[in-house]
Amino acid sequence: MIPARYIVHRFRIGRDKLLLFGYFIGWIVTGTVLLSLPAARRGNPVPAIDALFTATSAVCVTGLATVDTTSFTRFGQSVILLLIQAGGLGIITFATMYLFLPRTHVSVITRRFAGDYTVPGIEFRTRRLVGAILGSTILFELAGMIIAMPSVLGAGYGIFDALFHAVSAFCNAGFSTFRGGMQAFRDDVVMNLNTMILIVAGGLGFVVMQDVMKVIRKEKLHLAYHSSVVLRTTGFLLIVGWAGFLVTEWTHAYRTFPVPIRVLAALFQSVTPRTAGFDTVAQASLSSAGQLLTMFLMLIGASPASTGGGIKTTTFYLVMMVAFRFREGRDFVRDHGRKIAPSAIYKAMAIIIRAMMIISLGALTLLLAERSRGHMFNVEQAVFESISAFGTVGLSLGLTPSLGTVSKLALVAEMFIGRVGFFSMALPAVRDEIAAIDVPTAEVML
Repeated sequence: MIPARYIVHRFRIGRDKLLLFGYFIGWIVTGTVLLSLPAARRGNPVPAIDALFTATSAVCVTGLATVDTTSFTRFGQSVILLLIQAGGLGIITFATMYLFLPRTHVSVITRRFAGDYTVPGIEFRTRRLVGAILGSTILFELAGMIIAMPSVLGAGYGIFDALFHAVSAFCNAGFSTFRGGMQAFRDDVVMNLNTMILIVAGGLGFVVMQDVMKVIRKEKLHLAYHSSVVLRTTGFLLIVGWAGFLVTEWTHAYRTFPVPIRVLAALFQSVTPRTAGFDTVAQASLSSAGQLLTMFLMLIGASPASTGGGIKTTTFYLVMMVAFRFREGRDFVRDHGRKIAPSAIYKAMAIIIRAMMIISLGALTLLLAERSRGHMFNVEQAVFESISAFGTVGLSLGLTPSLGTVSKLALVAEMFIGRVGFFSMALPAVRDEIAAIDVPTAEVML
């Protein structure tokens, strides 16, 4: 019989997780208080539940909103911008600064955890990596702002709006100070391409970008396997999504558009579910097939150590490798001359199963809570909103502003879990003494 003290140690919350939760919860609480102030919104102050929802959505770089961002004052929008930047710099920045700042004690288990989030051959020195993260973020956001300025200024907006849009796009947040969001720029090719580049760059992950730059500068001959998987999977999903939306929406949502705009709208719709949340075409106008494809892309999301959410491109890739390359008699999967360890496959399957459970519970909560208020949602609508919240995407069928308090709290929980919870699951337990106890092997027929 396992002593009770082992069980206690097994489920204790370690300092690593407390600091991680504290970082994000601290920003959410601060944002909630600031957005509740009368100075944050034109007219009536934001209700507490909506301030909490907006702050969580911003810190978790989701983009779902119960209050129109354009109704906030410059002060309120500046608070949202700060929250987006704080959350959008990514979990990897927080983890790096925590693990390697001077005077911080780092345990053997924590060092092993840090190794799981690096790629061999990519430098992981504190100052250089944090500097690269901050530098690349500022570079992309400033470049995006400058490129967007002619379109933004031409539409009657200011420099702040161009900066807000660039930060929101690179951080995959989906918030917008434009009336009508990106739908007002549906026919603007430069604005669309600029936004898509920012979204994809933010969703690739800083580790991958650093690896790519090393190859470009000829400091390395080849990309790391992780970087190769991320780039190949990202490209595959973008092309498949582009073709899919052209087929499903050509005679539906895009039927009144000129042919070049149909092609552009389909490409943008393929990019934005990767946890960005902008849309040039209202999601409710998409066909059922288009909405289903959007939900699939939202679930996968961006890549590890990036500004985006979702189950991640690498998780999707591993599961596909298992589905199509697993052979009986082996306990591993072979890919591009590499052996994928069973532990990686277990992690991928655990992530997907947990994600589906959270999404299902969220959708069920929405259905029950809104039915009690007399608002009848269908299953497709509830699942769409739930996936969008969990994947920190921000796309909506237009239901979010009309949700009740219980539904809003459910989505707040999903956004937090989707952004912070899954990463915290990777943090090692305080003491893992149960793992040392050997148990018999189980045989199960499949």
